[in-house]
Amino acid sequence: MSRIGKKPIQLPAKAKVSYANRVLTVEGSLGKLQREIHPDVDLEIQDQVIHVKALSDERKGIAFQGMTRALVANMVTGVSQGFKKVLQINGIGYRAELKDNVLSLHVGYSNPVGYPVPEGISLSVEKNNDITVSGIDKQKVGQVAAEIRAVRPPEPYKGKGIKYADEHIMRKAGKSAK
Repeated sequence: MSRIGKKPIQLPAKAKVSYANRVLTVEGSLGKLQREIHPDVDLEIQDQVIHVKALSDERKGIAFQGMTRALVANMVTGVSQGFKKVLQINGIGYRAELKDNVLSLHVGYSNPVGYPVPEGISLSVEKNNDITVSGIDKQKVGQVAAEIRAVRPPEPYKGKGIKYADEHIMRKAGKSAK
């Protein structure tokens, strides 16, 4: 059996959950999320606790039980606390600015790269070098952060580029003069 899938999900006091027609709706203080539940699993909601049950003992059903439990837990966390990722820009002259819902990245190209902010995501730029991506959907926050990082990934020689705040860049030695 799935160890993660068997864990119950505790609902915060402010969260409201409804489950009908295989669609789970979670509503909290930060917003509302919906997700269709896979046919191999089912949910039991009672006394502010959600249990995810596999409908079959096959490997596929157990795998979907663990995945569904993780997705539902992320939905509950998202509507109550939210998610955030912090990106750092390193390099001389590299900077970011936010204007009219478009993130403008000056990262060594001849023209700035514009990134439109998607719906449901909020971006903030501090000190021209720190970008904070936040929202209630964990998958969307991670995807937006990855797309911004992909504009100029960090290079291994000087470390210039856009990196996650908790990411460590392995440096290479470079050429040595004889």
